[in-house]
Amino acid sequence: MSISKTEAKQLLERMIFDATDPQDWVQDVWGLSPLMGDSAAKLLEAFYILIDCCPDEQLDNLIKGLYRDQLEF
Repeated sequence: MSISKTEAKQLLERMIFDATDPQDWVQDVWGLSPLMGDSAAKLLEAFYILIDCCPDEQLDNLIKGLYRDQLEF
């Protein structure tokens, strides 16, 4: 079964940020260091752009592969 981009984004966010909202993560990093916070904001923006640009099939394969790897641990 194929995963939509919205579902893929949500799954990747959960894998990367756990229960933290990605924007909250950026703000937390910003609070520790404005320079690192700027980098965190750019990284999050790139994350969303890559999801939007990635073909559905590749995104689906990536998610399934990451979850399969996670189950093996």
